Amino acid sequence: MVTDFIKSYTELIVANPDKVKVEILEIDDNFYEITITCDEEDLGKIIGKSGNMINALKTIVNGCKAKDGKSYKIQVIKA
Repeated sequence: MVTDFIKSYTELIVANPDKVKVEILEIDDNFYEITITCDEEDLGKIIGKSGNMINALKTIVNGCKAKDGKSYKIQVIKA
């Protein structure tokens, strides 16, 4: 659910939506790491000015913690 939201959201704001890849890795029972892989030119669009865009994504994803009790960490890397 969370990865589907992040993938669809990031595809809307980047220039190369076909190169966006979102993976989730379970670290332990209640902690997950989400990795967003994108084209190098789109990296700045996902992070945003002063990190505002990625911080907004983190805030939304952390809101899911209230529902399912799981913690998430988000990383953005270039392809």
